[in-house]
Parts: sequence; C-alpha cells; structure tokens
Amino acid sequence: MMAAPRTLFRSVSDGHPFVRYVISALVSVTANLLAQQVTVLGLPAAPLMVSIVVGTGFGFVVKYGIDKTWTFREAYTTHTEETQRITLSGLFSVLTTMIFWAFELGVYASWQTDFAKYTGAILGLGIGYTVKFWLDRRHVFRDATV
Repeated sequence: MMAAPRTLFRSVSDGHPFVRYVISALVSVTANLLAQQVTVLGLPAAPLMVSIVVGTGFGFVVKYGIDKTWTFREAYTTHTEETQRITLSGLFSVLTTMIFWAFELGVYASWQTDFAKYTGAILGLGIGYTVKFWLDRRHVFRDATV
C-alpha cells in the first residue's frame, strides 16, 4: 500500500522543474499563510502589514530552501556565489511580492474580510510565483542539474 505514495513522489521528483516549483509554491504559500495567522493570533493589535511582512519573509526562506535543494537541484558552490543567488532571488521576490501584495491588499480593501484577504493572497502568490519561476530558472539557478 505504501508503494503508491513513494511511486508518486518519485514520479514528481523526476518530472519537469515547473511541476516541482508549483509544489514548492504550495508549500511556501501554506507556510506564508500560517505565519500570517500565527502573527494575527499572537499580536492581535498589530497592523495588518505586520502579518503580511512576517508571512512573506517566512515564505521566502521556505521557498528558497526547497527550490535550491529539490526544485532546481543546484549544488552549493561557494559562500559568495550562494550569497549572490540569495540576493538575486530576494530582488526577484520583491518584484513578485509587489504583485502578491497588490492582489492581497486590493481584494481586502474591496471586501474587508479575512476570507477576501487570503483569497487575494492566493491569487497574487500564484501569479507572482509563475513570473518568479521563469526569473529563477533563467537568472538564479543557472547551474541547476535539471
């Protein structure tokens, strides 16, 4: 019975990097939204932007780690090169985060509910991650083994 999940994981792991990127994006989105919710619960008087910034930062760390090791399977070379990759990925993340925030805040401003906020976040993250996949593949993880 355990062979099916293992086979599915192997099939996904051996598949196109975009499929793995989508999976890593889903994990990152989940991490982002959970971090936002933990922030809202832990700091109920904090402004909305505090939870958004915390979620975005946590999501970036999770996403970069998964992409480096699993999505693009790029080997570690030197501290300097890794710092450059993280910096470039971070700059691309700022660009795509602007897309994400525009959707999250725009939908929230229209309906002013938590459901609207999270719906806008999911839409914005989906669009932003699609753009970021192409930027990362071409400019950040150039030495990827896939």
